[in-house]
Amino acid sequence: MQFATQLLFFAGSWLASGAQWPQEPHLPYNSPVDLRVQPALQNVQQQFQQKPAVEQRPELTWRYPVMPVEQRNLAPEFTLRQPAVPETVRVECGEQVVQVLVKKDLMGIGQLILGSDILLGNCPPSEELLDAQVLVFKYPLHSCGSQLRMTEDAFIYQFTLLYTPSAVGGSPIVRTQDASISIECHYPRNQEVSSSPVKPTWVPFIAVEASEESLHFSLTLMTDDWQFERPSAQYLLGDQLNIEASVAQFHHVPLRVFVDHCVATLIPNTNTVPRYTFLDNFGCLMDGVLTGSSSHILPRGRDDKLRIQLEAFRFQQESSGVIYITCSLRATTAAEPVGATSKACSFSRSWREASGFHNQCSCCETSCGSGGAMAQPLGQQWESEKVVGPIGVDQRPLK
Repeated sequence: MQFATQLLFFAGSWLASGAQWPQEPHLPYNSPVDLRVQPALQNVQQQFQQKPAVEQRPELTWRYPVMPVEQRNLAPEFTLRQPAVPETVRVECGEQVVQVLVKKDLMGIGQLILGSDILLGNCPPSEELLDAQVLVFKYPLHSCGSQLRMTEDAFIYQFTLLYTPSAVGGSPIVRTQDASISIECHYPRNQEVSSSPVKPTWVPFIAVEASEESLHFSLTLMTDDWQFERPSAQYLLGDQLNIEASVAQFHHVPLRVFVDHCVATLIPNTNTVPRYTFLDNFGCLMDGVLTGSSSHILPRGRDDKLRIQLEAFRFQQESSGVIYITCSLRATTAAEPVGATSKACSFSRSWREASGFHNQCSCCETSCGSGGAMAQPLGQQWESEKVVGPIGVDQRPLK
């Protein structure tokens, strides 16, 4: 302990006298030590410079598949047919009575009118010729709201034949049009009798046409030969609407398309009134049952297309003649069997299924959406809602 104290005292005295600790010898860059270390450092630096800090990877070039753009295949030459004026009304003017003969096919399109829908002024048909399908009006000249007009050369009795179609089969649609036909009986001063031509009312209307994963559904108006998309969506009462539902399958296995439900409306909104559901119950075309029309689904030529022929119609008491058709489309794999909820049925004397499985239509007039496992779609399926329109359905000219 005493030695340590003496040693500290000696060290303090020595430092106080201005003495310094010895310095490390300064080595120049060209000293032997430096010459031995420098090559090693250079080798290490070269190795780091030659080896990249991050390994370069090839650029990622894969992109998510883009849906192909469907090209519209319009008919190269298309001309709207000019409607023929039917001769369905004949007038016979007698000395005291007028007789008007009206064919029940008043429009000349195969749609028979009801006797309760037509009046001569305020007079109903006086007789119906069942075999000839003719309604007869036979009344005195001064009855049925006639008006007498006199000119320098003749007495003229004027009548108006009024036809107002009632809705078809309890539905909100009509397939004939309102008509107001002026009838005149001319009686010259020399007692010769003649009848003037019948003059119809005619209001024309012009209108224009209207996936999940990598499926593309479409609902298209087609030409009469089904080869092209119809360039015009203008029709006349009595025409057939050729509607093709299709699915483009691109990267998928073969598919079969179905139309589960279709409704017609005045605007592209299925929740509006009036509306007419002409296809329902998982693929049952009900128009033939409800209205007695010739509407039907054509036999399938391909699984990915379904073709529907629908008789043109208008909504009762709607002057525009415009309709929109909204359909629910569904696709299944072509290997899935046709069943109660995967079918395409239409009625023409009997129910027929487009693929030939007619027994699957037995539920069309009841309910196809319940009643066991066969009522449920099987396997994978895809759905889409499509709208076509506006479609213009014009009235036909009457002579």
